[in-house]
Amino acid sequence: MSDVVLKGLSKRFGETQALCDLDLAIGDGEFVVLLGPTGAGKTTTLRLIAGLERPDKGRIEIGGRNVAGEAPAERDVAFVFQQYSLYPHMTVYENLAFPLRAPVRKLTHDEIDRRVREIARMVRIDHKLGNRSTHLSGGEMQRVAIGRALVRRPAIYLMDEPLSSLDAKLRAELRLELKRIQKELGSTLLYVTHDQVEAMTMADRIGIVAEGRLMQVGSPREIYGNPTNLHVAARLGQPHINLLPTDLLPGANPPAGTKTIGARTEHLDIIVGRDANAEIDWIEHLGDQNHLHIRVRDQKLVTLADPHLAIKRGDRINLTLRDPLYFDAGGRRLA
Repeated sequence: MSDVVLKGLSKRFGETQALCDLDLAIGDGEFVVLLGPTGAGKTTTLRLIAGLERPDKGRIEIGGRNVAGEAPAERDVAFVFQQYSLYPHMTVYENLAFPLRAPVRKLTHDEIDRRVREIARMVRIDHKLGNRSTHLSGGEMQRVAIGRALVRRPAIYLMDEPLSSLDAKLRAELRLELKRIQKELGSTLLYVTHDQVEAMTMADRIGIVAEGRLMQVGSPREIYGNPTNLHVAARLGQPHINLLPTDLLPGANPPAGTKTIGARTEHLDIIVGRDANAEIDWIEHLGDQNHLHIRVRDQKLVTLADPHLAIKRGDRINLTLRDPLYFDAGGRRLA
């Protein structure tokens, strides 16, 4: 595997600036996730690294080598797309073996067979090797698509929302599988998604991308607990962070210049039946927790609560802040 370094990477499509001076270093064996909404520039970044697009400016280094002028086949990368992109007339075995049979690889039949069966076991699809890809479930097809990339052993794996078309249960299972496989192989992996749960559960580091710019890079804990601006703060957390005026709730100690207070669940203390300053507007029962929709004057908030908390819709409660986040008028985080 290799490290990957992007320096000042920019790309424009017509009037749209897809990427603007993006700098990112991915360490050898690291799992990095780019998180952002549709149109943020995530897929463009992958396509530039793979050589499917040419940058307007900037450098792309893989293993210390500038590959910006090289053809895709020369870059030693494997790309897993959102759609499965399997050969329907081939069996699972043939789909996995296909990238190894290229003349440039010069692998023996026994070496190809060994690699295919090893990866098939790793992605838990070895019992389907004789099946045609059209006879597989969605999750099995995605396992084959991932396996076809893994079998090549490239310098870096690029994955473009490969789990987004699967149902929730299968996504959760494959998230764990993919992280396990990446750790076993020690592979370098750049993964893009709009799903914060995927980012939080799989990444060594997360890069928050918006409008073609990389806003912040850090561990999931760093991005969640120490966001640099309002946009980053809003990308992680379920329910979403509450953005409040500075005078709405007691308990804050805003520094000079504060325009907005950000309050997640852990920043809100609820006391029932004393000095009420808020009202329960609605309760979403989610089994192991409740989403409380709370009204404070004309402001609505959402927070999590213990399902055993003795409250109901219409109850008055006391809501106070505890070490919330502070942002200035431009959305920048204040210490």
